[in-house]
Amino acid sequence: MSSSFEDLDVWKKSCRLTVRLFELLRECREYGLKDQMLRASVSIPSNIAEGSERKSIPDFRRFLNIAKGSAAELRTQVYISKEINVFSSRDAKELIAELKLISRMLQALHSSLKNRKP
Repeated sequence: MSSSFEDLDVWKKSCRLTVRLFELLRECREYGLKDQMLRASVSIPSNIAEGSERKSIPDFRRFLNIAKGSAAELRTQVYISKEINVFSSRDAKELIAELKLISRMLQALHSSLKNRKP
């Protein structure tokens, strides 16, 4: 395992995505959707960090799965937000691409832990 979650590229990338979402949603008046999106976004790096700090491979893998689920939830919300004009097509496309990359990174990290001793 990494010496610290702060060293993980996927954690850094998901933190940057969360900050970007806060900026993009600053003026959003769809408060329920905005709250759900921000919660899902914050959940991604938070679960990476929590799992990493558990210092247990099975726990870390479980929390990576939770983070991956939050990324999928957020991706769905971005699609919906685009349709109701919360996001421009360009912003939505960039966010979706970033979320797909984060999901692949989470899966790769999860897989890399598969054969490690607990």
